[in-house]
Amino acid sequence: MKAVQIIARSQPVFVDAPVPALRPGHALIRTLRLSLCGSDTRHLHYLPDERYPTQPGDTGHEMVGVIDAIDAPESDFNVGDHVLALAPDHRAMAEYYLAPVEHLLPIDSAVPLEHSVQAQQLGTVLYAAQSLPDVRGKSVAVIGQGSAGLYFNLALRERGAAKIIALDLKAYRLAYSRRYGATDTLHNASGVPQDAIRALNGGALPDVVVEAAGEEASIALAVDIVRDNGFILLFGVPRFEWVRFPYLQFFWKTLNAKAIVHATRDPDHACTRQALEWIRTGKVDVASMITHTFKFDDVMQAYELHHLQDEGAVKIVIDMEA
Repeated sequence: MKAVQIIARSQPVFVDAPVPALRPGHALIRTLRLSLCGSDTRHLHYLPDERYPTQPGDTGHEMVGVIDAIDAPESDFNVGDHVLALAPDHRAMAEYYLAPVEHLLPIDSAVPLEHSVQAQQLGTVLYAAQSLPDVRGKSVAVIGQGSAGLYFNLALRERGAAKIIALDLKAYRLAYSRRYGATDTLHNASGVPQDAIRALNGGALPDVVVEAAGEEASIALAVDIVRDNGFILLFGVPRFEWVRFPYLQFFWKTLNAKAIVHATRDPDHACTRQALEWIRTGKVDVASMITHTFKFDDVMQAYELHHLQDEGAVKIVIDMEA
């Protein structure tokens, strides 16, 4: 099968890899659509040196496909079923992916495949949002307005936040923010945003900050703009193993912080199921954030665009059938 492999930092190539052998309790999925997110960038450019070369199929993890073969007689899945396959090993950027059946979720055939695949990231956001304090009537800032940040706007609105302030270095991304639930936007490319945030928030800093970018600067920014005794949710996949952190400021402000990952540990993948339902019913408009679609043959161009965050890119889809 044709697969992507990162042979060295920033060097993805196509390789001819064996089709995974079917094992008990697993299904062989023929990949139909994938989409990119921040963890793709980390795998491509920022893993520790000893992690390269990666396994074939890296970086794929947001994917839908069709079951080509299955060895799980007690499951409800059959050959030919279309599924969302969770791929925490990031090995789905290939024509086939072997998935444990417990990591498969059925998808509605009436929903476009490029929409259903967005449930993976939306599900991770809904899972992470469970770790937030009660935000009803509170002010929240969301740093980063890629697809994850936009989903957080939506989740915060659903949870009753009174003020949702969206921040991003890219002005074009902020154009989406209000559509997904933000009450205010702030283009923070040109300086310290504390005063601007206070102006938007009645003179106060936010009660809660969601860090959805994963950059060293955005992690420090979260500490800077949250109020004393506030809460920070660290969601963005960090680029590096080590980052400089303003610990003294964190200490004196007596902050609370929580990092959140591993949505595949969610019992019965409840949040991802909820995400699929929100997409099916139109509660979330995923179509508007899909800005680019590439053929699998052109995935290297997709990676480059995703890394540069240029040309109005928000969510990039890889169409394996094109």
